[in-house]
Amino acid sequence: MAFRRLQECDVRGRRVLVREDFNVPLVLRQAQDDNAFPPARSAVLSERSESKGQDDEKESIADYSRIDAALPTLCWLHEHGAKTIVLSHLGRPDGKPDPKFSLRPVARALSDRLDIPVGFAGDCVGEAAESAVAQLRDGDVLLLENVRFHAGEERNDPAFAQQLAKLGDLYVNDAFATAHRAHASTEGIAHLLPNAAGLLMQAELSALSRLIDRPARPFVCAVGGAKIKDKIGMLERLSGLVDAFCIGGGMGNTLLAARGVNVGTSLRDDDLEAARRILVAIEERNVDLHLPADAVVAPSVEAQDLAHVVPIEAVGEEMILDIGPATAQTYANAIEAAKTIVFNGPMGVYERLAYRRGTQVVGDAIARATEAGATSVVGGGDAAAAAHLLGFASKMTYVSTGGGATLEFLEGKRLPGVAALES
Repeated sequence: MAFRRLQECDVRGRRVLVREDFNVPLVLRQAQDDNAFPPARSAVLSERSESKGQDDEKESIADYSRIDAALPTLCWLHEHGAKTIVLSHLGRPDGKPDPKFSLRPVARALSDRLDIPVGFAGDCVGEAAESAVAQLRDGDVLLLENVRFHAGEERNDPAFAQQLAKLGDLYVNDAFATAHRAHASTEGIAHLLPNAAGLLMQAELSALSRLIDRPARPFVCAVGGAKIKDKIGMLERLSGLVDAFCIGGGMGNTLLAARGVNVGTSLRDDDLEAARRILVAIEERNVDLHLPADAVVAPSVEAQDLAHVVPIEAVGEEMILDIGPATAQTYANAIEAAKTIVFNGPMGVYERLAYRRGTQVVGDAIARATEAGATSVVGGGDAAAAAHLLGFASKMTYVSTGGGATLEFLEGKRLPGVAALES
């Protein structure tokens, strides 16, 4: 991949349009009145002292990881005197304004974390955006309203991309997690302005490329999640790269079923053809395949008090909701012997206390291997959420912000947002 890096650009005094991924989860809080959400204005400076703990804020951010991941790029631009204009989406507002998907709470969070006032414009194009941009001084940071409030964003409409482009002198894509989407703010605009990759984009591509190009061995992939069909492309490609798979979750159930094992009422793919194809590919490539030998089962997800461990052949009509202790130890042993590790999905329903132990054991094993010198990458999505919840994210070499983008990169697909930056 050949693209210009942000550090190679002279940004002082220039209007720099930065695409970040601030699609963060918002949680409703008690508000003093129904009109507490401020009306949109052309620019609002969110002072740090006012952004913290306001009783009249209707929404607050539940997870700051994507905001924190963007800080190195935004700090670099601020310190180098750029007039920084940030683009992002939030949720699925279906191409029209919807207050519950406003990025205003993100502006407050950015102000707090950057320790500077962050402006907010009530639209990403038109008079509101142009007026706010015109007021910027060197070093200022401005967040524009949700680009998905316009139907042209997801359609990659050239006219909408042109409206965005007229606000800047340089385009920086720092949103790896959206790079698999050919949208106006992720792909279209890159053809209209000089462009570069932000620091987060560079870090993502570097970490994931190392897994494909030059992994230290043994290379182990611990993978879970709901369904084989969601990750079949990744599994097929990685089966030609890794030395071993440790598979749990619904994926493990599907592979067990494809081998003729009764998995009861467990979550699994109905169509087993893809699973059978993966099993053949793994066998042909002499990759070690670890599947559950025991499991935590219960009559239903909600019946945590009835959860118990059984050998895999004794599942009966119950649900497999986590790998069992013997399986977890086998996986941990394989992981601790590895030099490169990918964690791409939880081993069970980790959100419930009774079914998270398998993911915890696997995560702790990855942490020990990393401390001993292995390279470990957490592949975004549910894997990253589990790693953060269970406390081992900070012990990994790299935690990807991408979900679908990470999967498609590992499948070997060309990502439109990255391709548009390549020179």
